[in-house]
Amino acid sequence: MTENVDVDEELLSIGAFAARSRLSAKALRLYDRLGLLAPARVDADTGYRYYRTGQVEQARLVALLRQLDMPLARIAEVVDAGDGAAQARRLDAYWADVEARHASQRTLADYLRGRLSGRSLEMYGKFTVETVDVPEQVVITESRHILADELPAWIGASLGRLEEGARACGGVAGSPFVVYHSEVSVESDGPAEACVPVADGAAARAWAAERGRARGTAVRVEPAMRLARTRITKAQVAHPQILAAFEAVEAWMREQGLTYAGPCREIYFADWDAAGPQDPVCDVAFPVAEVRATAG
Repeated sequence: MTENVDVDEELLSIGAFAARSRLSAKALRLYDRLGLLAPARVDADTGYRYYRTGQVEQARLVALLRQLDMPLARIAEVVDAGDGAAQARRLDAYWADVEARHASQRTLADYLRGRLSGRSLEMYGKFTVETVDVPEQVVITESRHILADELPAWIGASLGRLEEGARACGGVAGSPFVVYHSEVSVESDGPAEACVPVADGAAARAWAAERGRARGTAVRVEPAMRLARTRITKAQVAHPQILAAFEAVEAWMREQGLTYAGPCREIYFADWDAAGPQDPVCDVAFPVAEVRATAG
């Protein structure tokens, strides 16, 4: 393989180029395979790689980006961006993701310190828990196996699709909600079920049949139930604050002698886009039943 090489430009062996670029020969071979940094020439007989001196700057860029723990795929995006301004924008986007992840991890560490140090009761005291009776509802739903990092985008998109469908089924008849049939985390993928109550069950079944199974769309009757719930703000919906809210409800249930009667859920009753960080937007809740005493 040969690039267009200026015959007057010096070519460096892989060893010499590695020394000048501050990358190991092993790394250079890897970056060649990944398309990050191809040699200017590969000798057809020996397989020796040669690099142009003009490639040193690109090699050093790759090395510096690796010091930021940037994944190789993201490095390729930066390298392929072309001019320096475009490369800088892609670096900015990556670093914004890093800072958001660190902020989330910092919050999670604070939350875990509270649990490990026995300050859980202090955290739970921030939440007011109550029970509410919910009538039977016909709901249109989408279900998906999904991990935690994909969850926020999927909730917004799926509830948006279902609310649009509900308008063709007599209208939205209640607050949209998401049911977690099993844990959703960085390792566990649920499934989660997005639900929107509708006014016309027959129209909903026709709508779901027309949509087919592409998104796991279904119609079902959500039975009447009693929920133990706490209301949280838009800021508290973020992980892991929302975990403390769910745990506060569970702790309250134990105190009240209530038991689980179904999977936990998040109920979205406010305009998410219009809400500010401290505005209530969501109830976290568990269906509950009273604990039955056993004969001794």
